Amino acid sequence: MSKEILNQIEKLNLKILEESENTDLLHARAELFTKIQNHSKAINDYLTILKFNPHDKIAEVKLDMLRTIVRYTNIDIYANPNTNMDPWLE
Repeated sequence: MSKEILNQIEKLNLKILEESENTDLLHARAELFTKIQNHSKAINDYLTILKFNPHDKIAEVKLDMLRTIVRYTNIDIYANPNTNMDPWLE
């Protein structure tokens, strides 16, 4: 992980403590979490954004994208012996 990104996250954490409902700060931090592949924290930030602004389309799309990434990252393609079903296609 890049120390620069971790430092930026720390700075944003301090700002978010002061302005917890600032969705711009939450968006910025979620993007940084995504860059370092900390998807669960990015998902939490997008969920928080949607609590404050349920109509935030960017947060909705990125949340959906991250949920898909997590789902496919965690799938075990060898767990299903059904060779007729491609686990990558739903």
